[in-house]
Amino acid sequence: MSGEFPVIQSAHSLVAKHVTKERWDRVKDIETKTCGFTIAKACACAIEFDNQHCGIYAGDWDCYKDFSEIFDAIIQDYHGISADAKHTSDMDATKITGNINEGVPVHSTRIRVGRSIDGFGLSPGITKQQRIDVEKLVSTALSKVTGDLAGSYYPLTGMDEAVRQQLVDDHFLFVSGDRNLTVAGMERDWPEGRGIFHNDKKTFLIWVNEEDQLRIISMQMGGDVRGVFERLAKGIKAVGDSVKQESGKDFCLDAKYGYIHSCPTNLGTGMRASVHVDLPGWTQHGVAKLQARCEELHLQPRGTRGESGGQTGCTYDISNKHRLGYSEVQLVQVMIDGVNTLWKEDQAFMAGAPAPAGAPAAASKPSSGKYKAMEAQVNGPFPNIQSTHSLAAKYVTKDIWEKLKGIKTKTSGFTLIQAIACAVEFDNQH
Repeated sequence: MSGEFPVIQSAHSLVAKHVTKERWDRVKDIETKTCGFTIAKACACAIEFDNQHCGIYAGDWDCYKDFSEIFDAIIQDYHGISADAKHTSDMDATKITGNINEGVPVHSTRIRVGRSIDGFGLSPGITKQQRIDVEKLVSTALSKVTGDLAGSYYPLTGMDEAVRQQLVDDHFLFVSGDRNLTVAGMERDWPEGRGIFHNDKKTFLIWVNEEDQLRIISMQMGGDVRGVFERLAKGIKAVGDSVKQESGKDFCLDAKYGYIHSCPTNLGTGMRASVHVDLPGWTQHGVAKLQARCEELHLQPRGTRGESGGQTGCTYDISNKHRLGYSEVQLVQVMIDGVNTLWKEDQAFMAGAPAPAGAPAAASKPSSGKYKAMEAQVNGPFPNIQSTHSLAAKYVTKDIWEKLKGIKTKTSGFTLIQAIACAVEFDNQH
């Protein structure tokens, strides 16, 4: 049971927007059949933290049905779909046109999806026995995969130190300690029932019982996106067929929301197709302009150190932005075409083409031609803080800005905009 309507700390989250007291009261006494999940558990991160955008997780497939009034509203808002939308999956790599063009400086390609096996809870709600059963089922199924997909499964429980270090060196190992996953319930009974599989060539990888029951990943060096997608499709089918043969169970596939994941933001394809690519021309014009251009191309740029790890040099992680409402083939095609477009534009910038219109140009410093100090402005508008996960973004609210924006310090005339200049200018500040 979920109790009375809570204080939602993430006041600007989708949970705060759509979980009203009336909706809460209608479902607060419901416990889902598969693993006894409640709406309070689903909203735990938005209740506990003040920095969530979505803020809700499903503990099992039942959540999307039992709490549908809430989940439907959040999903439609986040993904921009209509109430009667249907999702179509398509993993046919032969439908992809072209590939990353020759000469585009792509370092590596990685495509991942999530999958959940019907009849078991999702990571936030899965019981200890269900998690153990999923691991046993999947590890057995993977032992029967053949050909270039064949490999080894490494359970986290009792892992040999040499194996652990090798997985760390390969950047394959997932670890505990993420506060969101902890509060959401995904790190209960750590590390029991969890593990990692990879094929002999280390181009096909599966995480078992992390944020989703299965995170299935295909990757390799270079820019052969089509080849990576072909291997992914082949691997998903092989694993799904083996699980079906072992247990009679299918992956959770919903006519409306596609493949079921614990986080509603991953519904649909659950797919993130990405490349690490050098874009020196875009870099000289600033991250803000690249972000604006990627938005137009339905792409998402990140630093190569992950979602909140920041940017290094001129290498970016470029991926599809959408998950739900588009097929896998469509999203891979968007990524291929978008990266080719970005590189074509990048070459033009390096040849002297003018900066793109739109987002403000990056600041430049006279000594290097790239950056300059922020001027001592007062009473300006509330700034766009690029480092969205920084302490500045967390504590410099619009209300606080309005109270302090007109002040210049006595000693040197310093202003608030100068104090937070790095968080405003860059996207990698803590």
